[in-house]
Amino acid sequence: MDQGHVEHAPSEYVPLLKALADETRLRIVDMLSCGEMCACNLLESFDITQPTLSYHMKVLTVSGLVHGRREGSWMHYRLDEACFRRLAAFLEDISTETEECICKRIPSAQSDDKPGATCCQSPSTH
Repeated sequence: MDQGHVEHAPSEYVPLLKALADETRLRIVDMLSCGEMCACNLLESFDITQPTLSYHMKVLTVSGLVHGRREGSWMHYRLDEACFRRLAAFLEDISTETEECICKRIPSAQSDDKPGATCCQSPSTH
């Protein structure tokens, strides 16, 4: 295994990527990158209702990207930095060619005998 290769099951990262696939949630993550914040401060930064913020925070906390804790009547949220590091490593791993790449298991992708040959060329152009 390459030293930089991360063992991963892509299905583990789907909920994280789905949670991040929303502009409001991306902005929330950006805000939380500065440290823990109270929901009241998050709410002031968006043109959304409290129930809408609660929905977004639930998506982020269920995914594991964000942790929440109650303080009095307010929730305080912070990023799970270890979760973001794992996600970043996964994205780096799947976007970088390694010996363990899934493409290495595709026989037609290993054809070195025909430089420039692709699966889409007709037999007469090979």
